[in-house]
Amino acid sequence: SAAPPSALSSHRDSFVEDSFSRFPSQSNIYGLCQAGSQELLAATLKGKVVCFRYQELQHKVRPVAKEVQFTYIPVDAEIVSIDAFNKSPPKRGLVVGITFIKDSGDKATPFLNIYCDYEPGSEFNLDSIAQSCLNLELQFTPFQLYHTEVQCADGGSETVFLLSGHDQRIHLYKENASLHQFEEQPVEKLFPELQQLPSNVLWLDVLSVAGGRRLSVFGCQNGCVGLALVDQAGPEVVQSWRVQFDSPISTVLLFPLSRHAAGAEVGRYNLLVTSAIEMAVIYRDVQDRGLSWFTCLSESDQFDAVLCALVLDLDFDGQQEVLLGTYGQELLCYKLQAAPGGGGGGSDSHFQLQWRRSFKSPVLSIIYLDLTGDGVRELAVLTLKGLHILQVLRTEPHERRLTSADLCWTPAGTAPRQEASAAPTSSD
Repeated sequence: SAAPPSALSSHRDSFVEDSFSRFPSQSNIYGLCQAGSQELLAATLKGKVVCFRYQELQHKVRPVAKEVQFTYIPVDAEIVSIDAFNKSPPKRGLVVGITFIKDSGDKATPFLNIYCDYEPGSEFNLDSIAQSCLNLELQFTPFQLYHTEVQCADGGSETVFLLSGHDQRIHLYKENASLHQFEEQPVEKLFPELQQLPSNVLWLDVLSVAGGRRLSVFGCQNGCVGLALVDQAGPEVVQSWRVQFDSPISTVLLFPLSRHAAGAEVGRYNLLVTSAIEMAVIYRDVQDRGLSWFTCLSESDQFDAVLCALVLDLDFDGQQEVLLGTYGQELLCYKLQAAPGGGGGGSDSHFQLQWRRSFKSPVLSIIYLDLTGDGVRELAVLTLKGLHILQVLRTEPHERRLTSADLCWTPAGTAPRQEASAAPTSSD
């Protein structure tokens, strides 16, 4: 269904599709993550994990999609979620987590596999990491697998996994360096705000803010959204807020409105909430105002459920845009519009739909990263059928000249897109 003409401004979609990788089976909203600085991992429901990267082939930078053989994932497994992170310094290494359900006919058993190679020289080698597995049987059906940094008693920081489940709990997995493995630890010790939850958590986000504090937010299956301001030194909950929606929460995302916050903008954080049937909502200045000041994203409920969201500065003006991916196969872009005579962040400002882009299947996940290594980030869009890579269409005369690293970028209409299909295996 087309949006009313008044809803769309004169701005146009600023992307051109560079490549598309078709997957052997469909993925889900938890199925895409960044691995390192220039690679993506996409998980499909039938137990396959595809690594997507750009590499130089025949003097051109081309997209390559390759299946990674992660051990201890049975052929009949259904992957639920995937996540990855680089260890916090001074530790080194890439850690990958994969949750899946093994169907044994009469019984379905959930697992969390954590992959990490401690061998010097192999800490970032994905093929080596995929062979070094810690296999944990779970007592609950897993949902989102998420990572965040926590402050340690010695003043350093450490990255941990947080896993939500159908048992109305968040589970914490932290590395035991002496044993070279990850262990589950009580979540309330490091995240007191994530205990005694009202429902199953479908999406979680944590953001460190000034003064040794953090903001934590969760969105639940019953429509509840919980936000907390936490002093990390304790850790101790300073203040918490809750609000109730009428449908399951699909995404919660904390972000500063200005990419280069300065002066009065420092410490002003916003919260984006998307749900299954309602309009997306942005709560403004949550650290000071909690959940009292909000604005709705008009038309965001017109394209079926919003499944994913991302906040990024697409036009390089220092102000963030909001992208929403929908089950109705649309990518929507919103931007904050100041009221006449008002400032950009004033109470009369609102978010306006700038453009929308259609896909051929539901949009499940979006990530913004520099895949090609040219300093300009690409937009990775995971749909039900595969992975689209969109590149920013740069037409301004003051843009820098293209270098050899930009060879994969082609203006719309000048060349056909590249397709990087994941090679099928004998088990398909």
